[in-house]
Amino acid sequence: MYAESSLDFDGSIRAKSIRERYQEQERMVLCKQACLSSETKGRLYPIEPCSIRTPFQRDRDRIVYSKAFRRLKHKTQVFLSPMGDHYRTRLTHTLEVSEIARTISRALRLNEDLTEAIALAHDIGHTPFGHAGETILNEIVPGGFSHRRQGLRVVEVLENGGRGLNLTYEVRDGILKHSKGFGDIIPAEPSEWACTIEGRVVRIADVIAYLNHDLDDAIRSKVIHEEDVPLKCKEVLGRDHGTRISTMIKDVIASTRVVDGEMLIAISPHVYEAMTELRTFLYDNVYRAPEVHTEFEKARKLLFDLYEYFLKDKDAFVSESTRMFEEKTLIDDAPYERRVCDFIAGMTDRYAQNLYSKIFMPSPLV
Repeated sequence: MYAESSLDFDGSIRAKSIRERYQEQERMVLCKQACLSSETKGRLYPIEPCSIRTPFQRDRDRIVYSKAFRRLKHKTQVFLSPMGDHYRTRLTHTLEVSEIARTISRALRLNEDLTEAIALAHDIGHTPFGHAGETILNEIVPGGFSHRRQGLRVVEVLENGGRGLNLTYEVRDGILKHSKGFGDIIPAEPSEWACTIEGRVVRIADVIAYLNHDLDDAIRSKVIHEEDVPLKCKEVLGRDHGTRISTMIKDVIASTRVVDGEMLIAISPHVYEAMTELRTFLYDNVYRAPEVHTEFEKARKLLFDLYEYFLKDKDAFVSESTRMFEEKTLIDDAPYERRVCDFIAGMTDRYAQNLYSKIFMPSPLV
């Protein structure tokens, strides 16, 4: 029921695979600027094509089934170890980015499978304790640390017993080029954009997601109140969570243009200005708020102490890292400091807290 007959190159009759028929649909339906799965630049290690899934669909599945992806459910977004059930984690943030990016890609007739794969993997290299973890590792690890570069290392090397996930070039590029903290929402430097339009959509979707859900969580936690949100942001973006997200998504779709054959992902000036103001408001009143910053400082000390401890005790490092990853996945030919960094970065919040307690806190005699 799934196969259609077609002529092979030698004139013989064969059945088209589901993948081939889907790729034909991509060529007919997607816009000229979309990245066709049949035209991927490929993988680091060639593999046989799947008869059912396109290369980008396979990438999505490899990401979802990875251990690093599952650990995102216990990694902080903004609020460390929140007791409430409705605060975002790094995993729910990832799912919200994927939903927003897919909505934009579908409207622009881009490759939704590629968009989804990049979105699901974009934060796979994130540390425990949110950006506090990233900051401390960047300060103490030789060569620095970036969760974007670490994400690439996870999918190229660390996952799957040191073999990596062997993802396509386009997905790996999208992981490396997604948004970065307080950098420009729309980057001025072309080198900061992903090589595909789909990757560029994920960058914008990442910003849209965290601006809205971090604000929502901050109001839920009473770090700020709805009336504290700048009036201009309310007037331009909306006065509630759903309206603000909808405004940003619709504006990106309406503002994007094709110029000289190139699709330019854009945001209108008044919405861009409101988004920038909202981000500044969040940095000043949420991310740097005493309630949040105090907990981040505790996390900094915890990760610093763990890093120093495992630098000095290699036997403990081998034992604990093997237990956490369920296999000896931290490759032996990397510098030892980088291997310890991989271990620390791969931890979930609760794993790091439990390990710190085990190593540094006294245990009562039984």
